[in-house]
Amino acid sequence: MKVVREDKYEKLMDLAKRRGFFWPSFEIYGGVSGFYDLGPLGSMLKENIRRLWLEYFVVKHSDMAVAIETPMVTPEVVFKASGHLESFTDPIVQCGKCGRVFRADQLIESATGRKVEGLTPEELTRIIKEEGIKCPVCGGELGEVRLFNLLFQTYIGPYKRDVGYLRPEAAQGMFTSFKRVFTVMRQSLPLGIAQIGRVARNEISPRQGMIRLREFTIMEMEFFYDPEEPGEPPYRRFGGKLRILTAEQRVRGDEKPITVSPKEAVEEGIVKNPWLAYWMLVSKEFVKELGVAENETFFEEKLPEERAHYATQTFDQLVKVSRWGWVEVSGHAYRGDYDLSRHMKFSGKDLTVYKRFDEEKVEVREVVKYDKALIGKLFKSESRKVIEIITKLSPDQVKKLKSSGKEVLEVEGFSIPSSAVWVEEVKEKVTGRKFIPHVVEPSFGAERLVFVALDKSFVEDGERTYLKLPPRIAPIKVAVFPLLSKPELISKAREVFNALLSSGIPSTYDESGSIGRRYARADEVGIPYAVTVDYQTLQDSTVTLRFRDTKEQVRIEVSEVPTKVRELIEAWRLEE
Repeated sequence: MKVVREDKYEKLMDLAKRRGFFWPSFEIYGGVSGFYDLGPLGSMLKENIRRLWLEYFVVKHSDMAVAIETPMVTPEVVFKASGHLESFTDPIVQCGKCGRVFRADQLIESATGRKVEGLTPEELTRIIKEEGIKCPVCGGELGEVRLFNLLFQTYIGPYKRDVGYLRPEAAQGMFTSFKRVFTVMRQSLPLGIAQIGRVARNEISPRQGMIRLREFTIMEMEFFYDPEEPGEPPYRRFGGKLRILTAEQRVRGDEKPITVSPKEAVEEGIVKNPWLAYWMLVSKEFVKELGVAENETFFEEKLPEERAHYATQTFDQLVKVSRWGWVEVSGHAYRGDYDLSRHMKFSGKDLTVYKRFDEEKVEVREVVKYDKALIGKLFKSESRKVIEIITKLSPDQVKKLKSSGKEVLEVEGFSIPSSAVWVEEVKEKVTGRKFIPHVVEPSFGAERLVFVALDKSFVEDGERTYLKLPPRIAPIKVAVFPLLSKPELISKAREVFNALLSSGIPSTYDESGSIGRRYARADEVGIPYAVTVDYQTLQDSTVTLRFRDTKEQVRIEVSEVPTKVRELIEAWRLEE
């Protein structure tokens, strides 16, 4: 008889469900793919990851970053402006026999091994026909590939004309609130606006469990800066280098990331601007706090056809996990001025920034001039319209029209004498300049990080299985045990337990079963420290403090327990 052994992923998923980290939502109704519940331990693990993200991206950068909160339901016009109504799509194909719908690019990649991301629906349809790809469920013929928009649609109020959408990212709320936040923050750049909140994406066929969800919590920052004077990022706050796999390497089939400092990456043109490189560095250090070693993460530059419609350059931060291999944990996009420019166009509001010069400057610039009297004489009642057309022309456009040498310029159906329009240099006193800030964006999915933290911490050591969760994100920090279920030991153990709770340290108390079994239960859910009250405690007020990873035990004073635990939590560092 063949013995089928569970792999690490299956064991982890069993532990997660059994001990209360996460499980499929709506289980009693058979579940719905792409939705997961977080249990008592999972919700606390996620909350600790959320707090750690805020620490790295806001608290440690409170000189230039703030957090806000905006609604999940968003008016349709916002996504018209952002381009999501047009571009936030995936290709789908339907089986003509059983009616099932599949994501076309994933289906082709699964059947042929070819990477087809970014191809048009017509190109994908041709590949399906040429390769003879059938429905993987019933073997039926597949139809034409079409695009499917991933936005969840809803209505704001009782009228169907008031269309809204559940946001697929938190970014647009930060863009629409930019000018307000900029004013509140005394009009200072650079400025990072961070947000943590729920988002929804109507994924076609979610796979990989917690890796791809239809609803999840996103942790994003939009970092606004002056493109002409970006400033020097504070690289010294976070040491180390970046492992990067460039687009050029990927094209030529090189799969080995290069190692380079953020500053060198910018100087060598690998990363297009310094702030993109800086937040990649911060992200590397952040995931290290989750238990991810530096050799288990790198940044992969996306090819042009793989980038989102708003991005000039994008890097995905990848982490290696069991079962799925390298998965994305964060995206880093250089969005330029795309979003603010689009919202200016659609809203009619001025989202530019005015930067005052230290000293008044005299600038020479070109302006379009015209002979108002001549235009009035020639065009009479239509002269106002002709002048409006001329004033919309740029100096370069006028010079190009006049360079033909023609005596008459044909512009929007009007024949304007060349002598009536010209370009002139003028001197102006300038006290400042207006510009649209550029933006770089680091973006994380919180639930995906919950899975990554659990996957990286899952350890099997002989018959012992435990979670080596970093103490700062472990849901419970300390387990308190009386050695035996004796009244005097129980009473003292309860005192220690209450002291920990009063100190704000998440702890648990357990007096059921043998001490070895209690240690095993605590280890399995990643509790880093265990305090045991024994008969010596009654004599000298000391307890044993046990370390989860090494099983080492030391004796400390009862009064020192909360302080010692806090010191250990703060002092923890990942062993490379």
